Amino acid sequence: MPKTLQKVHKHISKKRGVVEALHENSRDAKRLRRANARDDRVARVHANLSRGRLTYVERIAYFQDNIPEDSGPFSDKDMIDVAARYINRSVPEIEQLQSERRKGRPPTKREEALLQRTDVESKEFKTGFWMPDISEREVIQKLASWNGEWSGLSTMKFIRLTKDGDKQSSAFPPKGMS
Repeated sequence: MPKTLQKVHKHISKKRGVVEALHENSRDAKRLRRANARDDRVARVHANLSRGRLTYVERIAYFQDNIPEDSGPFSDKDMIDVAARYINRSVPEIEQLQSERRKGRPPTKREEALLQRTDVESKEFKTGFWMPDISEREVIQKLASWNGEWSGLSTMKFIRLTKDGDKQSSAFPPKGMS
């Protein structure tokens, strides 16, 4: 049985000829309403998933932009430096916003959002920062050829890196502390 609104509409119009002549409580009108509600629900779920994945996609895009393809494998200390640079990437903007603000005024929404993001990422770095394992040449090559899509990340190897330098292999997609 057709599920999407487009399929249901097409099926009903073939059967009857004119969709506008439907009775309000007819079976076909109910099918149209159910299909429309389903399409809305699927779109809402997809939007929520995309929004949740966006932070991870942006994180990997940052590493892709800032790690040259021809670079060799990174040491643990270099990986910690790269992760720290990622976390502190918005510090200049925060400082600029703070300097532009008059004394005694509350911070702007943008400043609050940047501070909150930096704080969350710093806490994650203490417990285990999720990132590609750039200590392997193969991962660096895959990162360079990544197309920017969520599904393209499944071929890469990921780790959890702590501020102390501890590394743990991690799963994709990231779940908790895996």
